[in-house]
Amino acid sequence: MDGAHAPELTKKVQRLAVTGSPVGAAESSTTDLNQRLKKLINAAPCMLFMKGSSQEPRCGFSRQIVALLKEHNIQYSSFDILSDEEVRQGLKIYSNWPTYPQLYANGELVGGLDIVKELAESGELENTCPKAVTLEHRLKTTINQSPVMLFIKGNKEAARCGFSRQTLEIMNSTGVDYDTFDILQDEEVRQGLKTYSNWPTYPQLYVKGELIGGLDIIKELLESGDLVSVLKGEA
Repeated sequence: MDGAHAPELTKKVQRLAVTGSPVGAAESSTTDLNQRLKKLINAAPCMLFMKGSSQEPRCGFSRQIVALLKEHNIQYSSFDILSDEEVRQGLKIYSNWPTYPQLYANGELVGGLDIVKELAESGELENTCPKAVTLEHRLKTTINQSPVMLFIKGNKEAARCGFSRQTLEIMNSTGVDYDTFDILQDEEVRQGLKTYSNWPTYPQLYVKGELIGGLDIIKELLESGDLVSVLKGEA
């Protein structure tokens, strides 16, 4: 064609061959956005799309819904729609809900502030959304994660203190299978477990959910020949 820029025309033809047409490209873009929105909605059992964050809401409606969720001890994650215009506009169409905030539970739209207020007043909010897990429940779950649980500084591959290193050497010598939890990675567990177990130091060894003790106790059990039977829950 007269006046055509051959290389550029070739590129355009190649792009259209891939997408099918400009309409096909738009449809592909919409599909990608919908997949992203679905992933965000399912990022947590309870997801709140709001203006700002749960620590700093950026509008009155968002502030009110955060207060309600906190009051009813609902565990949730949030997404700041002000940080992403594509999500902000796309979610309105995806969910067929034109305003914010928007609350989702288990991937399904619950609604906005008015709906959440109604659920709170009727006592249904706790049944609709997952409640926050207490520290005590979390500690119990972690302690019972394995029949033999060792709370140390570091992990099986790399102890982060001398006491933890000695404990790992003893545990490995028994041939008994066990799991570890790195208290340096979780300050809440690190401090909470001291109070929960009434044992102020680490390492801490648990068998079938019961505290055995720290390094000194483990050494005593090793010397007496009882350690393996204790680890196996036979003593």
